[in-house]
Amino acid sequence: MTMDNLIIIIVLIVIVGSAGYYIWKEKKNGKKCIGCPMSGCGPCKECSDKLQKDEKNS
Repeated sequence: MTMDNLIIIIVLIVIVGSAGYYIWKEKKNGKKCIGCPMSGCGPCKECSDKLQKDEKNS
């Protein structure tokens, strides 16, 4: 294993680890829709239903 490969693997682990930590932290704070454009409005089904209604009305 070369040094280049090791650096790439470490960077990928840091990126995936930070994303996992962010999701864990937001779930712990009570958010149900992480990454949802309506940010924490409720269960994802409600968010997607609102978005579909908005898109139909546009």
